[in-house]
Amino acid sequence: MDLRSLLKRAVVKQLLPPQVKNNGAFAGNTYIDTQGLSSLLVLIALGTTDVTVGSTNAATTPLLVEECDTAGGTYTAVTGAALAAVLAATDDNKTFGIHIDLTKTHKRYMRVQAPTAANSTGANLAILALGFPAEQMPASADQMGLAALVEA
Repeated sequence: MDLRSLLKRAVVKQLLPPQVKNNGAFAGNTYIDTQGLSSLLVLIALGTTDVTVGSTNAATTPLLVEECDTAGGTYTAVTGAALAAVLAATDDNKTFGIHIDLTKTHKRYMRVQAPTAANSTGANLAILALGFPAEQMPASADQMGLAALVEA
């Protein structure tokens, strides 16, 4: 399948709108409904920053993807779907990816666990999710132009 056909069939969802945050949780974090998809690529776009960004109040846990059976239920971490480290204050203008193979047993709704910035000037961050139909799977981090790609 060519790139044009792939893009026409992909599902794109903004999980976190672009924003600057200092010392606290980013606003507007939401989920994607993965029904009918076989592959999900979560893209974490970090702009200029002078703080760490993670998934806890102190921004000390790496960003990770969570799943749930219902949109408003209790989310739990997807095994293997976490970045290796928090986004560093020196990771300006990098994009990170987490790929999830939905053909494995997963729950229907997914989101990034509470993105949080540490205390200083702040971090620019946006998160998108790309869902692919059954016959489409993303390639390597290098081929996608990503700083890192985690596969779960």
